[in-house]
Amino acid sequence: MTGRDAGENAWVLDPILQVPHVVAAVLLTRDGLVTGYTDALTRPSAERVAAITSTVQGACRTAAAAFADRDRAEVRQVVIESDHGYVLIVPTDHGTCVAAYGAAEVRLDLLAHRVHSQVAKLGEKAMAAAPRGADGGAPA
Repeated sequence: MTGRDAGENAWVLDPILQVPHVVAAVLLTRDGLVTGYTDALTRPSAERVAAITSTVQGACRTAAAAFADRDRAEVRQVVIESDHGYVLIVPTDHGTCVAAYGAAEVRLDLLAHRVHSQVAKLGEKAMAAAPRGADGGAPA
């Protein structure tokens, strides 16, 4: 279940929690602002996770570009394995990111599949949204 302060796209997190042993998830902007989080986290914890996740993504983009000897690189996912479990970070095409945490028993393949599926649905929803005019309203 998503946190009370979740944004309009926080629905993307609920199906991720259905994967066995997934503990928590956060939806954030690329610059580290929380737009949704699951009930296992407090608002301060979600904000901390979002800030760290944003930093990790930036570092991974820089590392990928450096290894490829390129100016820039886009990251498709980041996986962090620890003695406590896994963190999976998946950016979307429209400036947000989903980060999920599963305990050590989680099946990483199932977690990755679910997170990527939800990110795709989030993208489909963004693409289906009606275009807005310059004044913020519907186009003329």
